[in-house]
Amino acid sequence: MSDWKTIVGLEVHAEMLTESKMFSACPVVDSVEASPNTAVDPLSLGMPGTLPVINKKAMDYAMMVGLALNCEIPPFNQFARKSYFYPDLPKGYQISQYQYPLAVNGYIDIVLENGTSKKIRVRRAHMEEDTGKLTHMGDGSSLVDFNRAGVPLLEIVSEPDIFSSEEAEAYARKLRTLLRYLGVNHGDMSKGILRFEANVSVMHKDDTDYRTRTEIKNLNSIRSMVRAIDYEVGRQIELYEKGDTVKQATLGWDENKGKIIIQRYKERADEYRYFPEPDLPIVMVSREWVAEIRATLPELPDAKKDRFMTVLGLSEYDARVLTAEKSISDYYEAVLATGADPKATANWILTSLFSILNKAGVEREALGDSNVTPAYLGELVTLVTSGAINKGTAEKVLNTVWETGESPKAIVDREGLAQVSDTSVLEKAVDAVLSANEKVVADYLGGKDKLFGALMGKCMAELKGQGNAQIVTDILKAKLEKMR
Repeated sequence: MSDWKTIVGLEVHAEMLTESKMFSACPVVDSVEASPNTAVDPLSLGMPGTLPVINKKAMDYAMMVGLALNCEIPPFNQFARKSYFYPDLPKGYQISQYQYPLAVNGYIDIVLENGTSKKIRVRRAHMEEDTGKLTHMGDGSSLVDFNRAGVPLLEIVSEPDIFSSEEAEAYARKLRTLLRYLGVNHGDMSKGILRFEANVSVMHKDDTDYRTRTEIKNLNSIRSMVRAIDYEVGRQIELYEKGDTVKQATLGWDENKGKIIIQRYKERADEYRYFPEPDLPIVMVSREWVAEIRATLPELPDAKKDRFMTVLGLSEYDARVLTAEKSISDYYEAVLATGADPKATANWILTSLFSILNKAGVEREALGDSNVTPAYLGELVTLVTSGAINKGTAEKVLNTVWETGESPKAIVDREGLAQVSDTSVLEKAVDAVLSANEKVVADYLGGKDKLFGALMGKCMAELKGQGNAQIVTDILKAKLEKMR
């Protein structure tokens, strides 16, 4: 067992999907697709004489997140100025929250791949405005786009309860799922809508207190976050075991080179010179306001998972996977709306359909955009459960639906794939197989029971895969028993 323990706290920055910016009526646009500096106004450009006004919708959305994270919503909220100088921050300070955040003392329950669960505490979630976006050119110069400046940003800070990159990944995915369920952030990390920063340190088995931590900034994918944490943990352990020390620093992650880059040695909180924002009022959050927001919360992943288990009879694993992404749970429930059997539908999504997605290199979240619409999958499931086609045939039909977008019933009718359940037809096929495979039959009757599967396979082949497997099994067993 290793003498070292990983300690991670995550800071997650999530843009709220409002129409206007945090402190002005300037519209929010796609920061990747929109032309640079086209969604700006005097406030987001930091011009003197401008006055901020709080975006209530952004506060509502942030409060929804806080409640979904099981946080307390304090009555007293206050914005502050966080002073630092960087080209993407035109005012020379960022309006944020410091001493009096919107939400505190929450938690997220995560489940790891091995099925073990753990509670990760959330220290705080506070509102602020986003900065602009810098593009560094190869000649040492940089371009700045202020479209993103002033967009409502919720920073969610965990306690250092994360003890591995696997736990960090589970926490990040669960948080992204919550944001999507709430409809306040679509989780697209490639566009900077959601960004992660990892505070990483290690503890020796003999330590009684935390060691120096480093902060890995602006991780733009969960995969990058996992790789960066593992790299930094290894770097810190190597330094300590050589007798060196770890300096508090801000780090970057080079995805192409797969290595950590030290950007600068870390500032202390007091270097930001926080003080209350003089141009904004204190926000008093009434209990009525909190109750109003709580009433708008949709069914969240854990509650949906429990319902899938208790009401629909799904296993814990199936329910957990189906609710891991909102798009998947929405797809599943849309299939059920066609009248399809819940357990059968879950099996088809989690096995056959996910297998097709994997082979095609398509993300699971894009399931609803495929040719296999909820209506088509519901139709296919019902064809199987009603006995119209067998599972083997249904697998082939599903692949055809995926490729062509044609309905399952149309494919079955056109190809003549309906399941054969006529016992006279099935008996004739079984008799033909028994006659053509006398040695296999003799070996089976002689005690080689495993050969039953081979005979069954030949019967289904004789029926071109369209025989009712259960009836064929019963007929084959009965005829073999008579031959003993």
